[in-house]
Amino acid sequence: MSTSIRSRRVVWLFAIVATTTLLLTTALTTVLTRPASAHGSVVDPASRNYSCWQRWGGDFQNPRMATEDPMCWQAWQADPAAMWNWNGLFREGVGGNHQAAVPDGQLCSGGRTQSPRYNSLDTIGAWKTTAVSNNFRLRFFDQASHGADYIRVYVTKQGFNSATQPLGWGNLELAGQIGNTPASQWDQDTGGVSIQIPVSAPGRTGRHIVYTVWQASHFDQSYYLCSDVDFGGGSTNPPTTPPPTTPPPTTPPPTTPPPTTPPPAGACTATYQVTGQWPGGFQADVTVTAGGSPIQGWSLSWNYANGQQVTSSWNATVSTNGTAVTARNANHNGSLAAGASTTFGFLGSWNGSNPVPLVTCTTTS
Repeated sequence: MSTSIRSRRVVWLFAIVATTTLLLTTALTTVLTRPASAHGSVVDPASRNYSCWQRWGGDFQNPRMATEDPMCWQAWQADPAAMWNWNGLFREGVGGNHQAAVPDGQLCSGGRTQSPRYNSLDTIGAWKTTAVSNNFRLRFFDQASHGADYIRVYVTKQGFNSATQPLGWGNLELAGQIGNTPASQWDQDTGGVSIQIPVSAPGRTGRHIVYTVWQASHFDQSYYLCSDVDFGGGSTNPPTTPPPTTPPPTTPPPTTPPPTTPPPAGACTATYQVTGQWPGGFQADVTVTAGGSPIQGWSLSWNYANGQQVTSSWNATVSTNGTAVTARNANHNGSLAAGASTTFGFLGSWNGSNPVPLVTCTTTS
């Protein structure tokens, strides 16, 4: 083989290697720099599912919700994940054609996106309201700090009855908006950024729906959010403290049935169940059951052998000391009739493995 042919072959092989390396480097750079999914919601006046999570997230199994907050109650019963994932109500690939993607009667669920998770938010009824004036500022929280291509805020027309009528695009009037606004121009907030949009809705009185469309500056994600308000009403605004930075679990906590055979009199038992798990985190429920006689209070203890940690809890006071965990009843669920049960839950972290520990239950006075 001639020297010139060998030289051309070497150059050709070098070109292939160089091109392949460039393509792999470009692909790797794209994967590493691709931003996380955008997540956010209206937090004042709170969107329907954020409002329900805000009021009942720490006490979602309390039967009082059925009479005190029936619209939230039906939403929790339909799919608790709609509240745990209050910041994930979006559609992708809408291309700005919102009315085609979201039919009348389905505006609050984003056209039943991720069906049936958010379908209950379209339910017609007297959702709890936030009191606002005819000129107010809507506060939007962006957990992923992606900013907005635009945010449009609509208010239902005077005469629309949100407690008895399905919401359609024809019921809305544009009342406020902002254009392209990068996250660097939003206010720094705990766990993300937030921005306030001036809203003007003259002539409104009584119950209305504020409808917000957030076009996130991230791929093509469009968020659709209903907030129930009362112009001149007596309700109070929810707390303005931003939501926690720990993302909500993707698996809602089910209600664990109590054992069919109650433990002995004067005693109690506990059943520990992992109800959802994701990389680095998990959710668990613990069901406490009284024995053959009533109890006035209970205390649980267990040890983690694999480095698990409890990060937050509801319906119980949970404390840790190294690997030891102690859980004590809340004020409302310590007293149990003979054979009766109560359940509390918590979020935790894990690394490696996450076996179910042995839980010891003792009664307290």
